[in-house]
Amino acid sequence: MTNTTQEAASAATKPDNTIYPNTEHHRSASQPFAITILGAGSATPSLQMHPTAQLLTVGSDYMLIDCGEGTQLRLIEQKIRPGRLRYIFISHLHGDHYFGLAPLLSTLNLSGRTEDLYLFGPRGLDEVLTTIFRVSDSRLGYRLHFQAVDPAMSSVLLDHPQITVESIPLQHRIDCSGYLFREKTHKPHLLREKLPADVPVQYLKQLKDGQDIPDETGGVLYAAADYTVPGPPPRSYAFCSDTRYVTELVPQLQGVDLLYHEATFLEDNAERAAEVYHSTAQQAAAIAADAGVGRLLIGHFSSRYKQYDLFLDEARKVFPETYLAEEGETFVI
Repeated sequence: MTNTTQEAASAATKPDNTIYPNTEHHRSASQPFAITILGAGSATPSLQMHPTAQLLTVGSDYMLIDCGEGTQLRLIEQKIRPGRLRYIFISHLHGDHYFGLAPLLSTLNLSGRTEDLYLFGPRGLDEVLTTIFRVSDSRLGYRLHFQAVDPAMSSVLLDHPQITVESIPLQHRIDCSGYLFREKTHKPHLLREKLPADVPVQYLKQLKDGQDIPDETGGVLYAAADYTVPGPPPRSYAFCSDTRYVTELVPQLQGVDLLYHEATFLEDNAERAAEVYHSTAQQAAAIAADAGVGRLLIGHFSSRYKQYDLFLDEARKVFPETYLAEEGETFVI
């Protein structure tokens, strides 16, 4: 059934709570969990960097984080099939973070998409899309589910079979939210080679769930601890888009494996950063250090800078495990 964006957006503004996609999309712990940088520049156009956009790969699902101008071209350049997108997360309504969204949605329609698409972002994003598609008399051949994100509080937005996604309250000139992607606890791995070949299939599931298999006398026939090993620790990625230096972020970011935090300015422009609600490389590193994260990515560099090594040098003095969010690079988590 064909739905206009206006219809989809109107339906999506109704309270939807957490979205629970079908469990058929479940992936095992060994599946990919990685972030690809599509754009790491700031608002002013630059030939060196594109506006903000990132792609998180979770198993075989693609999750797009922000969608600056030209994002679909960046996807094509990286040989990423846009049709595999299932979730899109928009941090705020400054153009360099979402001006590429309407063209992407339109292209997905032209390519014949029929699968539902889930969109999370600030209130008003649905109105923008509704207006664009209304005045252009465009209709989508797929359902677009929109869920507004409350910028004032952290909440679970998505309960995916493999991960959960939480919002992160940020402080910018307009309402802005970051996103925390956290894998669920992995089940133990079954040591099949230790078990007899004729073990019933239902026993295998019970053992993977950590349950002992009793014998007829009430004793233990197969102990889960003897035939399983713990699964790998769950991984996590946090995306902190445009924000001033906010120490209140630290508790929610505690122990995250990989943190992306904007670093628009160098420390000699700290006053300017505070005025326009942005951060410096040193401040981003301070958040990473205080939160005890594994690695830090910095990006959203102001176009006034033509070289970025100074950002890396400044941040690494505070947090050595800092890396530039270089466009085209994929960081495995």
